[in-house]
Amino acid sequence: MNITADVSFYPLVENYKPEIKNFIHQLRGYSDLELVTNQLSTQIRGDGELVMAALNKCMLTSMQGGDKVVFVARYLNSDLDISVKPDID
Repeated sequence: MNITADVSFYPLVENYKPEIKNFIHQLRGYSDLELVTNQLSTQIRGDGELVMAALNKCMLTSMQGGDKVVFVARYLNSDLDISVKPDID
């Protein structure tokens, strides 16, 4: 089953951008997943087990860095096309 996830990462440090970029680059290493990143979050689409395993691994890696971090994740049990902007009219 394919799923769609939305994750936001908030490192609780002054120099937060490198940590966010590293997290996104880790996720991009999973070629079987589709990713769309914007200023607020990253959406991930693909096989449910792979999406969850990739997120868990990348989040744990970030958490083991020693700094306090916050992740906010939402999961949709549907194969949402994240490459197309929705028609809201």
